[in-house]
Amino acid sequence: MNDLDSLTDDQFRMHVRAWIEANYPAEIRNPPQRLHFKDNKPWYMKLADKGWLCPNWPKEFGGMGISASKQLIFLEEKERYGCARLNDMGMMMIGPLLIKFGRPEQQQYFLPKILSGEHIWCQGYSEPNAGSDLASLRTEAVLDGDHWVVNGQKIWTSLAMDANWIFLLVRTDKQAKKQDGISFLLVPMDTPGITVRPITNIDMADEFCETFFDNVRVPKDNLVGQINKGWTMAKALLGFERIGSGSPRQSAYALKRLKLLAERVGVWDDDQFQDRYTRLRLDLEDHKDLYETFVEKVRRGESLGQDVSMLKVNQTELFQRITETMLDIAGEYGGGLGPMEGNRDLNPAGLFLQSRPSTIYAGSNEIQRNILAKNVLELPG
Repeated sequence: MNDLDSLTDDQFRMHVRAWIEANYPAEIRNPPQRLHFKDNKPWYMKLADKGWLCPNWPKEFGGMGISASKQLIFLEEKERYGCARLNDMGMMMIGPLLIKFGRPEQQQYFLPKILSGEHIWCQGYSEPNAGSDLASLRTEAVLDGDHWVVNGQKIWTSLAMDANWIFLLVRTDKQAKKQDGISFLLVPMDTPGITVRPITNIDMADEFCETFFDNVRVPKDNLVGQINKGWTMAKALLGFERIGSGSPRQSAYALKRLKLLAERVGVWDDDQFQDRYTRLRLDLEDHKDLYETFVEKVRRGESLGQDVSMLKVNQTELFQRITETMLDIAGEYGGGLGPMEGNRDLNPAGLFLQSRPSTIYAGSNEIQRNILAKNVLELPG
């Protein structure tokens, strides 16, 4: 079925649901932690073979080219079935950025390799002293003939151990003001001088890494856009990231787990719990509507404004409220990191811990509120 947008939303939902149920690998359904590429590769390749890997990309670049409402349905159906999150930096971030800013030869080379699973990407943005204040980054690239020579360190590089490419923000002009001297580079991870060290986080997973660059030589043509103008693209890509981190995915998943847990511990029919659950459910429905407005902007090719920060703040704090409610009703089941006995879909403490850093990554919520106050509400500094 080629023209999915010609289906009604209900027809599309049933079509997607049936295909997911028939094709998703049962052994990785509802994973308690982020999976590595070796574990989710079969699902990645099934989506790739179907042409469903990148619902947000235009058809001419190999995406599904579906409407914002259908993108949201597609997301909901994957969440409903417990599909694992993929290594999605190529699909959600560098792909859209190359579609918007890349040279035709960069689009022709890199985009098909994301769609085929040949290139798996990670993000080189944050540094030990440049997290939410990203423009303070110090990793530098110096032009030497036909190559950039990169030195520095990145941190919180999600799943860098699985990636074979990284997109980097680097400082290419130390004399310019900090936002103006930054460029955007695409770097193969097997380049000599790159070292990746996994970081074990609070729930004992190794999703994050620190990544070091020691005289790493990168071809000059791997620069995206203009030299020293990478900050403009970085802001656009942060907009894509905030759409990703503002997706209802996490909260929708957590709310389903909350219902299962409430039934398991016998509080589902309690009036006080039902009041709390209904408030969370309505908050999620409101957030879905907000999310859809931004997805539709991306689909129309419009630039995202600073108000996209609302998505990230709203979703991550809702995610935390839902998981806090889980711990409140879990009792003794809230004391362990593993799934509950008899139901591998329930892991109250693990999900609670996953929600803790969500208000920090992709730009802390405090920074997002500052952006909204200054650029949307035009409040004084």
